[in-house]
Amino acid sequence: MKRSNLTAGILYMLAGVLLAAAAFRTNGKLSSLLFGFGGAGIGGGISLIGKYCYWNLPKNRERYEERLKHERIEIQDELKSRLRDRSGRCAYQWGLLVISVSMVAFSILGALDVIPESRLIVLYLGAYLVFQIVMGIAVFRRLLKRY
Repeated sequence: MKRSNLTAGILYMLAGVLLAAAAFRTNGKLSSLLFGFGGAGIGGGISLIGKYCYWNLPKNRERYEERLKHERIEIQDELKSRLRDRSGRCAYQWGLLVISVSMVAFSILGALDVIPESRLIVLYLGAYLVFQIVMGIAVFRRLLKRY
């Protein structure tokens, strides 16, 4: 396994410990979020370090090389590549539809005074919709130039 995985695991653990320490120092509304992020960093870091140590044991190196070989074959499979592209496109289109419907729903709920300050939610969703469309076009153009 790459040494970068070990480095990432150590950095995640360090960030988790720092966030947990910050959570212990504060008693505000954000302390629960800091505890959650700290636990996630510590847990993810331990997981990455554990995987690195496990796969770098001499008895597991051959299995790891075989696993990497199968992953490369799976990634380069043409049918699966096309299906990944189609599924990504489908998810992108459904995401745009859900955002658009959500904007209308929040506008209606705001007009009926069910949700106060729904204008901010609608503006955020509108900005996110524009971001999604712009990023979709930008990524497509970049990939088109690349190939």
